[in-house]
Amino acid sequence: MAAVEMPVTVPAFDVSSRRPATAGLVLNSPNPPSLRDELVGVVGKAFRPRRSNGDGGGARRCAWALTALQAVFPVLQWGKTYDLKSFRSDVMAGLTLASLGIPQSIGYANLAKLDPQYGLYTSVVPPLIYAVMGTSREIAIGPVAVVSLLLSSMVQKIVDPATDPVTYRTLVFTVTFLAGVFQVSFGLFRLGFLVDFLSHAAIVGFMGGAAIVIGLQQLKGLLGLSKFTNSTDVVSVAKAVFSALHDP
Repeated sequence: MAAVEMPVTVPAFDVSSRRPATAGLVLNSPNPPSLRDELVGVVGKAFRPRRSNGDGGGARRCAWALTALQAVFPVLQWGKTYDLKSFRSDVMAGLTLASLGIPQSIGYANLAKLDPQYGLYTSVVPPLIYAVMGTSREIAIGPVAVVSLLLSSMVQKIVDPATDPVTYRTLVFTVTFLAGVFQVSFGLFRLGFLVDFLSHAAIVGFMGGAAIVIGLQQLKGLLGLSKFTNSTDVVSVAKAVFSALHDP
C-alpha cells in the first residue's frame, strides 16, 4: 500500500512581531553630580554625627570620639607599635635629609627675598607638625622653589624688600598665614577631590613656566649683576640684562 504524502504548511515568522517591548527605548545614563552636590555630600559626611542605638550609646560616642581623634592625630594609633629599631632608622634618615635640607632651605629663603634663618624655620617646624598629624612616608613637607618665587614676586609689587624689609616680612608672614588657613579648611572639608579638575596640560604648563621664571631670576647671581629688575616676565629680565652690559 503506497504512502500518501500530506502537504505541510509552515507558518510565516514575523521578526518584527517578536521584538521585545523595550526595543524602541533608549537608555540614558544619569547626569553626573554637580560640584555643588559634591561639596554638600563631602561636608555632610565629614560633620554628620553618627547615630547610636539606645544600648551602649555612651561607649559608642567615646569610641567615635577616639576614632576622630586618631584621624586628626594618627600618631596616637601608630605610636603604640613604635620601637627602638624604627627610631634608629628615623634618626639616620633625619640626618641624611638634614644635610640636603639645610642648604636647600637657605636657597628657598633667597628666592623669597628673606633672611636665611626663615628658610631654616620653614624646613624644621612643618615636618615636626606633620610627624604627629600625617601618615605618608613619601611626601615632602616644607617650602618649595615655586611657592617661594611666587611669594616674592607677588609681595614685591606692593613693597620693595630692599627699602622696607620690615613691612616686606610682615606681608610675607600674612600671606603665609592665610595660605595655611586655606589649606587647613580644604583638609577639614575634604576638598582634595578638586585636584581632579586640574588638567594635565595646565599642570605641565604651570611647572614649565615656573621653571623658566626661576631660571631667569638666577641670572643676577650667575652674571654678577648689581642692578636687576623685580619683575618676573621675560621682557623685563632681558632688558635688565642688556642694560647691565653697558655698565662698567
